[in-house]
Amino acid sequence: MGKKSSVSNVHMIPVLFCFLVLPFASLEVSSSRLSKNDEFVDEIYRRNLLSNGLGMTPPMGWNSWNHFGCKIDEKMIRETADALVSTGLSKLGYHYVNIDDCWAELARDDQNNLVPKKSTFPTGIKALADYVHSKGLKLGIYSDAGYLTCSNTMPGSLGYEVQDAKTFASWGIDYLKYDNCNNDGSKPTIRYPVMTRALMKAGRPIFYSLCEWGDMHPALWGAKVGNSWRTTGDISDTWDSMLSRADFNEFYAELARPGGWNDPDMLEVGNGGMTKDEYVVHFSIWAISKAPLLIGCDVRNATKETMEIIGNMEVIAVNQDSLGVQAKKVRMEGDLEVWAGELSGYRMAVLLVNRSARRSTITAHWDDIGIASGSVVKARDLWKHETLKKRFVGNLTATMESHTCKMYVLTPIC
Repeated sequence: MGKKSSVSNVHMIPVLFCFLVLPFASLEVSSSRLSKNDEFVDEIYRRNLLSNGLGMTPPMGWNSWNHFGCKIDEKMIRETADALVSTGLSKLGYHYVNIDDCWAELARDDQNNLVPKKSTFPTGIKALADYVHSKGLKLGIYSDAGYLTCSNTMPGSLGYEVQDAKTFASWGIDYLKYDNCNNDGSKPTIRYPVMTRALMKAGRPIFYSLCEWGDMHPALWGAKVGNSWRTTGDISDTWDSMLSRADFNEFYAELARPGGWNDPDMLEVGNGGMTKDEYVVHFSIWAISKAPLLIGCDVRNATKETMEIIGNMEVIAVNQDSLGVQAKKVRMEGDLEVWAGELSGYRMAVLLVNRSARRSTITAHWDDIGIASGSVVKARDLWKHETLKKRFVGNLTATMESHTCKMYVLTPIC
């Protein structure tokens, strides 16, 4: 028991009154200043760059780059939106349809506006956004904090941030991936906030994804600038590339939070470079890491195997948990790993990963993962979709094949 206060309830009333009145008094002063001083308004924007209310859970959707690169057109984007709906993926939370690089003409128009590529997007981005929105989905687009994008086929937004942000808003864009190629040599910490301010004043909430590649550790400053930030270089569709991105990303786990997420790059599940088991590991790590779940394959032709992975509702629920805690590696023994992260409702998400080339046994100990040592725990296997009959005390052990994982939600019951 804490020490009882000697202050009576009567004596507390004036103090409470002060706390109630002072915010309103300061609001009056602020309102007066706001009406007189535009610079003060700008300062308020700078202090609240993430007041767009977006990204309270990691974004989910699809992006064109990993599978298609520059081979994109409006027909394919429409068909992808259709597929997200017809497959049921949109009902699981995959709402963003994100166009990556190569969508615009190399030259701006005579008023310096970005121009959709006539050969591939003949009806324009506004019409495409209207179509995607009609499906209950959201449209994302790509630009760059440089003079040209990474493909060197279209203009970047450096020096045109305000104009481009207004253009994106007028088209109905919901998400901006902002790359880092062909810049002027200034630091990303200088260039990226310029677009932040432009987006905040564009008149439409737009999720802002910083694709800075982790060069200047954007996890350390990204929360004041964007809704997510790349912590790594580009992923490729291999086991080693996937794991290295996961490792880099995990280093910054404590900096992720609702409204701002570490991003180890988009999903490669379904593109063919890894085995089914390796893709299960890939999706599990991204989910427990609270990474954006942006599908990178051709969802129009996704196999049943791919759909079973990206459509696992229980694993998605870990990613979208409202507590927003990114998991960390709590034990490593060579190539055997235990990842754990808190969930709402006093639960714990646990991932056992066998990175080795042999069948191995991994144990998750309660003192490693943050469960009281004497607790009796029930375990839900998220890939088998079953609650294990056994109750666990002190630890949980599983044996698994090479390049596989086990993922659980643990709930203490006494």
